[in-house]
Amino acid sequence: MKVIILGAGLVGGPMARDLAKDEGFEVAVADISSRNMSKLDDAPEIRKVRADLSDGEKVRKLVAGADYVINATPGFMGYSVLKSVIEAGVDIVDIAFFPEDPFDLDALARERGVTAIVDCGVAPGMSNVLVSYAAGKLDKAEKALIYVGGLPIRRTWPWEYKAGFSPIDVVEEYTRPARYVENGRLVIRPALSDPEYLEFPGIGTLQSFNSDGLRSLADTMDIPDMKEKTLRYPGHIEKIAVLRESGFFSTDEIEIDGTMIRPLDFTAKLLFPLWELADDDRDLTVMKVIVEGTKGGTSARYEYDLFDRHDETSGVHSMARTTGYTATVALRMLAAGLYDRKGIIAPEFIGEKTECVEYLLAGLRERGVIYTEKSVVPGPAEV
Repeated sequence: MKVIILGAGLVGGPMARDLAKDEGFEVAVADISSRNMSKLDDAPEIRKVRADLSDGEKVRKLVAGADYVINATPGFMGYSVLKSVIEAGVDIVDIAFFPEDPFDLDALARERGVTAIVDCGVAPGMSNVLVSYAAGKLDKAEKALIYVGGLPIRRTWPWEYKAGFSPIDVVEEYTRPARYVENGRLVIRPALSDPEYLEFPGIGTLQSFNSDGLRSLADTMDIPDMKEKTLRYPGHIEKIAVLRESGFFSTDEIEIDGTMIRPLDFTAKLLFPLWELADDDRDLTVMKVIVEGTKGGTSARYEYDLFDRHDETSGVHSMARTTGYTATVALRMLAAGLYDRKGIIAPEFIGEKTECVEYLLAGLRERGVIYTEKSVVPGPAEV
C-alpha cells in the first residue's frame, strides 16, 4: 500500500520512519523544507519529494495513486491541504491543528467516498477517543475533563518550554478563544484563562489554563460539562499573557521606518529559535482524561493517564511519539479494515467502537506509549 505523509517536520519525519518499518507500506514524504527532508537522508526506504504543499493542484497530483495520506502540515495551511486530498479521493489521517471547521468538508468527503480522520493526535485525538469510550461505558456521562501538555525535561529560563510541534500552532493555543461546555451550554473564554495548579507524579506542580482543545467534542458529545486545559510549568502563563496583551502575536501590520510588518512575524523570529526542540533536548508528555457520570444508578468515574518521555533508543521526542504514533496506528487501523465509515471522522466517533479503541491502545503500547485506566464503578451487588 502506498502512503504519503505531507510534512516532514518534528512529527512528520518520525511518522514516516514508523510506517516504513511495515513491509506492506511503500512510504513517501513531501515537504518544501530541505532541512526537514535532510533528517531522513539515512532512510533510503522512504521516498522524498520536495513540494510546495500550499498549492492545492500540486497536492492533488502528489497524492494521486496513494492509498492513504497523513496530513502533518502546520495549522494555517492544514484545512486547504485536507480539502485537496479529499478532492483527490484518497483516505486521510489528519493531525493539522487548523482553526476551520472540518465538518464543512463532510459532504465532499462522502461524495468522494473518503474516510478523513481529523484531529488524530494525542490531544485532540486520543483525548477524544477516550472521552467517547468512557462515556459509552456509562449510563450517563456528566463531566469530561482533559489536562494535557508537552514539556521539556530541562527547564531553561525564561520560557521553560520547547515546542514539540509547529511553533505557530503553539501560538494558536495562546490566542484562539477557548470553547468549553458548562451546564449544557457552550461557553467561550479567552485562552490562558482560569489557571489552576495540579500535581503530577514524577513531574511536580504544573499550571493549567483554558485552551481550545475540545474541538469537535463540544458539538458531538452529549456531556453537560466538558473542558480541556493545557499544562505548562508554573509562571509560563503570565509571560505569554504579557506578549499577547502587548500585541506581539497580532497579525495586523504596523509600520516601522517605512516598512510594514506583522508583529507576529517579528515575534516568531525572536521567539521560535528559543522554543526549538534540539536533538539533544529531552521532553515529556503528560495527559489526564477524566470522565464522570452514573452507571446502574451509582456515581462512576473513569480516568486515563499518560506519562511519556523522549525515547533514548530511537531518539524520537515524546510529542512526536504520542501525536505521530496515534496517527500511524490509526492509518494501520484503516488499512486493516477495522473502520470504513465515510466522511469527516472525529476521533470520538472511533471511540464508539471498542475494537478500534483496543487496536489503538495496543498499537501505541507496542511503541511504548502507554495509557493506564483507573475506574471507580459500581460492582455487581450495587447495580
